[in-house]
Amino acid sequence: MSGPIKIEIRRKPGCEDVALPEYMSEHAAGMDVCAACEGEVRIAPGDVKLVQAGFYMAVPVGYEAQMRPRSGLAIKHGIVLPNSPGTIDADYRGEVCVILGNVGRDEFVVTRGMRIAQMVIAPVTRAEVIEVDSLDETARGSGGFGHTGV
Repeated sequence: MSGPIKIEIRRKPGCEDVALPEYMSEHAAGMDVCAACEGEVRIAPGDVKLVQAGFYMAVPVGYEAQMRPRSGLAIKHGIVLPNSPGTIDADYRGEVCVILGNVGRDEFVVTRGMRIAQMVIAPVTRAEVIEVDSLDETARGSGGFGHTGV
């Protein structure tokens, strides 16, 4: 296995107090991402909010950054990423933000510096779309959405 790829990150001015993405254990797949909100962000049950992360990044061509929920926030508070995984493309240069949703029963409050998501860097395979008149047959066919039982 080769060494790590390089991800260039630039802090948003005024966000020097917010930690940059960081692996929290030796073999962690994702880096924790922190909130860079100006004040509290209150997320009521059923609500969805966009939370700034306070940095910009350059993902190398051939990779994407995936934003995923933190399992602790999900199980303890019902905080999810409704678009999980959220994708940051190699050509995006805007501020990184995280879409947080509350499927819990209580309001959740995001504060500046709180770890709100994890970011995984993953290779991207691009496909060529080829229109055809028919597809090959399989044993499964068009069965889906629970066709094998619950």
